Amino acid sequence: MTTTLDIRAYHLRLPDTARPVLAGVDLTVDARETVALVGESGSGKSLTSRSVLGLLPHGATTGGTVEVDGEDVLTMTPDRLRRLRTSTAAMIFQDPRAAINPLRRIGDFLTESLRLNAGTGARAATDRAVEMLEAVGLSAAVLRRHPGQLSGGMLQRVMIAAALMGDPALILADEPTTALDVTTQAEVVALLGDLRERFGTGLLFVTHDLGLAAAISDRVYVMYAGRIAETGPAAALFERPRHPYTAALLNSTPRPDAPQGRLAAIEGRPPGLREDLTGCSFAARCPLATYLCSQQAPELLPVAGEPARRTACHHTDRIGTRGGADA
Repeated sequence: MTTTLDIRAYHLRLPDTARPVLAGVDLTVDARETVALVGESGSGKSLTSRSVLGLLPHGATTGGTVEVDGEDVLTMTPDRLRRLRTSTAAMIFQDPRAAINPLRRIGDFLTESLRLNAGTGARAATDRAVEMLEAVGLSAAVLRRHPGQLSGGMLQRVMIAAALMGDPALILADEPTTALDVTTQAEVVALLGDLRERFGTGLLFVTHDLGLAAAISDRVYVMYAGRIAETGPAAALFERPRHPYTAALLNSTPRPDAPQGRLAAIEGRPPGLREDLTGCSFAARCPLATYLCSQQAPELLPVAGEPARRTACHHTDRIGTRGGADA
């Protein structure tokens, strides 16, 4: 299977921080595969996805590689980056109303990139826009409307159509269902899955919703404080987490079969960027932490007997089903 996105040993540091914002991130997405990137707010999920398009914060320094369709984004010229964002990779942002100019018609929004950056004629760009709108379940009449005339669900479909305009090999979805009601969320998730198969794209789905990640993804990466804590096939990872942080996230997620009473909470807080980390980034909040955890950062290594899974924990063997500690 073709690897669409290949991130290796990726580091990103910002000015005036004591540690990297992203530290040694390894992540891949294959064609026709949905990969979820999950974690608490501030863990580095959105920065990881934006790095794929070269959308880096001012003053950021980077290391490692971020390859899209075999080309390293970190070494691209500005012109090549513009072509990447027009054709090879596309982003679906969290809030469609903030991403679309309310004063312009939907047709202008959809066709602008092809006309200005790809040199496509107005008629051909419009025909492509109609085709993509129909692919997401909207009619050509939407082209003449302004964003304020559409519902949130319709606008998110427009955003998905915009992402498909350049026939990308990779789509980056940055919490695309956050501003939608539950029913519309389900429709958008089903639509993304259908389009992935139809157009053969890879999909990186960024979310803090573990239930949504389980429903949509083939594989999952769990991120904490800029590092990958655990990765593996979605079904196996959610059934038997192999990192204390993944287990804690699952235990704090509402479930129909959960015991009555208050939800479990993860004690403490994530480390700030002005805090240097010498050991495991989760050690201060982890019930299994030992002196070793505070002194040595664990590597992301294969889990014994499960070669498709990797975890960065010194005590993987002490984590039982659903994250409980083994005796």
